[in-house]
Amino acid sequence: MTETQVLVINADRPDIDHPLAIGPEPEMFKLAQHNYKSGEWPFPVRLVKPGTKVSSDAAYLASMKTDSKQGEREDVRAIRQAHKHGKHTLRELADSTAMELNRVKDLVHKYSLPLTNDYWRAEKYNNHDEVIAYQTLARLCEKIDAPEFSIRQASMSNGIVNGYYISRVPKV
Repeated sequence: MTETQVLVINADRPDIDHPLAIGPEPEMFKLAQHNYKSGEWPFPVRLVKPGTKVSSDAAYLASMKTDSKQGEREDVRAIRQAHKHGKHTLRELADSTAMELNRVKDLVHKYSLPLTNDYWRAEKYNNHDEVIAYQTLARLCEKIDAPEFSIRQASMSNGIVNGYYISRVPKV
């Protein structure tokens, strides 16, 4: 079994033509650690294979950053997958996708992701302390004396029906 040959280069000023050391990977790793700890190399170093195209750390790290939209798409895909596997509350989704609860809430709201476990909420227009919450639309209709159609329509646009702000809230 042959060991991989690597070059030890200065990470601040990457120059593959002038390496600090050349040798098998395990030995170079130990050498780099020792010289950095002892202060012989007071700068960060990088182990690279010969022939590697080397750029600065800033360019390297910038190339690794994901597009924010791409990351958001992947998060939404993960939420949908978890929902398909029986996770219906926001907490369950956050736990199964390893995302923060607030991130899951924001994405569910932003993309109107279908969660089956939610409830209807009506908040009085001129008295924000008066809140009515029901699991079913029919019970909310009875309580505020309004037709289902107008409540559904108001919930999509945060409209007002019979003096109440109507919203549909995912359960946490």
